[in-house]
Parts: sequence; structure tokens; C-alpha cells
Amino acid sequence: MSSIHIGAKVGDIADTVLLPGDPLRAKHVAETFLQDAVCYNNVRGMLGYTGYYNGNRVSIQGTGMGMGSVAIYVHELINTFKVKNLIRVGTCGSIQQGIHLGQVMLAMSASGDADANSLYFKGMHYAATADFDLLMKAYEAAQRLRINTLQGSVFSTNTFYDNEPNRWEKWQKHGIIGVEMETQMLFTLAKRFGVKALSVLTVSDNIVTGETTSSLDREQSFNDMMKIALELA
Repeated sequence: MSSIHIGAKVGDIADTVLLPGDPLRAKHVAETFLQDAVCYNNVRGMLGYTGYYNGNRVSIQGTGMGMGSVAIYVHELINTFKVKNLIRVGTCGSIQQGIHLGQVMLAMSASGDADANSLYFKGMHYAATADFDLLMKAYEAAQRLRINTLQGSVFSTNTFYDNEPNRWEKWQKHGIIGVEMETQMLFTLAKRFGVKALSVLTVSDNIVTGETTSSLDREQSFNDMMKIALELA
């Protein structure tokens, strides 16, 4: 049995799945970090692999960009393939002056502008949060690996290009440390279906200072967040 967007059979995917937006990052991580990695999905080019890290079985599945796309893969991974732990490994933009490129963030909660959440909760506001056990394990793993992490709240948006100047000021003033496009929906669906979720992010650009990284860096670098996430398997 497979799902509409994931051409795997039940049993092909591990209980713990890492979720990069970029399918080429999934390929890079599988080839770089996993032993005996097998590609179980290439439907629509959204690559997925299962292999072993330090003897523990783990999968990595591309999700595409945006909350609509990640919702499809998260829904199918939970409901068809019965995964238990979903860990986003992606990039974000910082909206705080002193946060530099390459900083690893552990997202405790995610505000956002998801239309799906607005419709589902009938205009009310749902506080989407990480699983505490995964958050603590990630923090402890980072301490063991001597990787500095920043814990805080992020903002998930469905709008990459926006004409509103200084759009992020209100979020900056309320302590949001990073902006990305998937975490709010990941956390919401994980709570809805009773599984665990976390977002481990790397700062790829700073919206305030204008600092940025290359697309190749975003695909193949930022290995610190991968090491932390893989420890959770």
C-alpha cells in the first residue's frame, strides 16, 4: 500500500523522519550520513530515503516549500505510514540583528499566516508548539556535540515575496527569532494526529542585515542541524 504522493510501501519508512523542504538536501543527507540508504520515493521528484545512522533506522523525506506542500507529506506520513517522530530540518531567515548565518535554532513554537489554520479553527488562533521531549533531546544532543543552539519562536509564512515594507517589525518586537515556511503546519498536524514534531533550523539569511548564503550552501551545508536531528533517531 502506498499513498498518493509517496510511492513507498508500509514498512519502508522508519518511525522517525527528517523533513527537509529541498529533496536534494534529502539526497545529500542520505548519501553523506546514512548507511545502507535506499530511495523509497521519487514521485514528483520529492525524494525520500531510509537508512541507518549509528545503527538506528531513520528516514528523510523532502516536502517542498510552503505549508500547503508540507501538509500533504506530513498527513500521508502519519496516516498511511504511521510515523511517530517528524523533524523538520530546514533553513530560515533571521529577523533579529545579532543572529548570524549558520546559527542553529530549535523552534519551540510557530506563529504564522496559514489560511488552512484560519479556516480549521474558524478564525481563532491556535498556538502551534514543538513536542517537549524532542525539544529537550535535541538540546541535550547539541550540548553533547558542542553545537550552539538558539531556542525560541519562529514565524511560518505562505508569502515569500511581499510588497509590505517592514513587514517583520511587529514579529521582531515580540521576540520571533526566525521566519520560514513550514513549521506552523507541521506542529499543528502533529498535535492533531498525536505524534511528535520538532523543527531544527539553520539561519541562511538575515532579513535585517541583508546577509545571505548560496543555494548550494543551503542544499549541502548546515550539517550541524543534521547531526542534532539524526541523534533523535
